[in-house]
Amino acid sequence: MPDSTTAHTAFPADMLDPVVVRAALLDLVETLGRRLRGRGQIARALTLTVRLANGSTVTRTRTRALDRPSGHTEDLRTTALQLLERYGFQRARLRRLRLTCEDLRPAEDGPGTQLSLDAAREQRLALEPVMDQINAKRGGRRLVGPAGAYRHAG
Repeated sequence: MPDSTTAHTAFPADMLDPVVVRAALLDLVETLGRRLRGRGQIARALTLTVRLANGSTVTRTRTRALDRPSGHTEDLRTTALQLLERYGFQRARLRRLRLTCEDLRPAEDGPGTQLSLDAAREQRLALEPVMDQINAKRGGRRLVGPAGAYRHAG
C-alpha cells in the first residue's frame, strides 16, 4: 500500500476568487477521501501546496493534522480548510493547488468507531459509502458529492 496519495488542480487562469479556490480544495478533499476509503486506508497528516501566479510555491504540512486518523471527507475537509486559512491569502493570484494525504495506515489500525452524539455527522458519514458506490458505477466519474465542491453547473 502507498504511504501517501495526492490530488491536484490547476486553474485555467490566475485565480483570485476565494469561493472558486475553496470549491477546488473541497473537490480535492472529496477525491482523496474517496480514494482512501476505496483502499481501506486512513491518513494521519495533510500537506497543502499552492503555486502562485509568480511561479513560487508555498507548502504547509500538518503532521498528525487530523483530530484522529481518518479517511472521512469531513475530517479531511476541516483540516484542509484550516491549512488554506493559515496561508492568509488576501489578493494572491493562485495557479495550482495540490493536497497530499500522508502517513497512511490501514483503516483497521485507526481509532475504530466511537459513539457520537452528533446525529448530523453520523448521517453524513453513513452517506459516504453510498456516494462512493454511485460514483464507482460511473467509472469513477463523480456524479454525487458535496455541493460546495462544485465550481460551476454543467
